Amino acid sequence: MSVELNHTIIHARDNRESADFFAGLLGLEITAEWGPFIAVDLSNGVTLDFATIPADRITPQHYAFLISEEEFDAAYARIRRRGIEHYADPHRTQPGTVNHNDGGRGVYFMDPAGHAMELITVPYGGRPV
Repeated sequence: MSVELNHTIIHARDNRESADFFAGLLGLEITAEWGPFIAVDLSNGVTLDFATIPADRITPQHYAFLISEEEFDAAYARIRRRGIEHYADPHRTQPGTVNHNDGGRGVYFMDPAGHAMELITVPYGGRPV
């Protein structure tokens, strides 16, 4: 059996708010709710399970998502339409733009719980999608 990531838990101040933010931004669906979790499925079989915890216990994490050029266009349009602060770099020194690293495009922004989100169209190193 090969090793695959099946799911990860993402801490949130409000699991509904964070799941809706993420699913809406990337055109995904909330697929399940059970106990403290609200799940969003990704196309590779991985589930993001958003869980509400006290805000002072959230440790900001970084989540990067590889998406197609078409998905990037749609997500970036939603980012701009919603007025979400975004940057071309992880240090947030290039506001309001995207990068063209590795021959693709990338953008960084924060989710409602303070996690750093990244969308890229080409993996680091320039490998084709």
